[in-house]
Amino acid sequence: MNTPPSYSCNIRQIQTDFFAMRLRAVGGDLTADQLNTVADIARRYGSGSVHITTRQGIEIPHVHKKDLAEAQKELETAGIKMGSDGNRVRIVIACPGKNTCRYGSIDTPEIAEEIDRRYFRLDVPYKVKFGVTGCPNNCGKARESDIGIMGMRTPKWDSEKCIRCNACIKLCPVQAITGKDDRYERDESTCIHCSVCSVLCPAKAWGPESTGYTLLIGGTLGKKPRLGIPLKTNIQTSEELFELIEQTLLFYKANGKPKERLGHVINRMGEDAVIQAILSESYSA
Repeated sequence: MNTPPSYSCNIRQIQTDFFAMRLRAVGGDLTADQLNTVADIARRYGSGSVHITTRQGIEIPHVHKKDLAEAQKELETAGIKMGSDGNRVRIVIACPGKNTCRYGSIDTPEIAEEIDRRYFRLDVPYKVKFGVTGCPNNCGKARESDIGIMGMRTPKWDSEKCIRCNACIKLCPVQAITGKDDRYERDESTCIHCSVCSVLCPAKAWGPESTGYTLLIGGTLGKKPRLGIPLKTNIQTSEELFELIEQTLLFYKANGKPKERLGHVINRMGEDAVIQAILSESYSA
């Protein structure tokens, strides 16, 4: 008898006895060899097609129920694990982050891997989706996720490097930079910490004074969409970041009703009340 798979995530199709196998690709990352395995499984057990989901997931459709166990065994042998469904934490999505993107301020794959390691398939009142993005360009859908992590960069102006070209004023997407009397100033209340000035300044007069994280909560798409709200900005350490993520999940488990997304808990209880509760309360698992 074959050893049963660790767990499965197979989505029933309208075709009788056929399923789509949902795979686990944290941050959308798989090796070239793993992609070859996925293609091979799709050809031998499915219809030869693969579906790439909007959240960086991979699904192999048209797999007959009699082949699911064997197909999953072969996938797991190649290091490809199954995804998640139901009332659980789902697959984490992430942009490439600072490893390859000039605007990225944080190591998004590292954060995504740690979230996956700690919370993947955790039981919650309804599904929880994480999005990790390196900057406010939001390629990793942090604002649209139940819990989103966004990198931020605080810029600082260096008068000695500056050539007074006014490029920073023209390039700033929110007009947070002004120039007067041969000096440039940044309005902290307007700045979105997007790193545009520090990346595109031709003289490198704007440089990063610090980098950090913004933690967003309550985003969701679906039938009742809403954008996430900041729980805390300018978080300086990953330790504090994960403490706040932990508190958010515990709050949700304590207060969420069945089939109620975190964002809809916020709608019901009020933004200020939820933020205060997460930041001040201690919840036990």
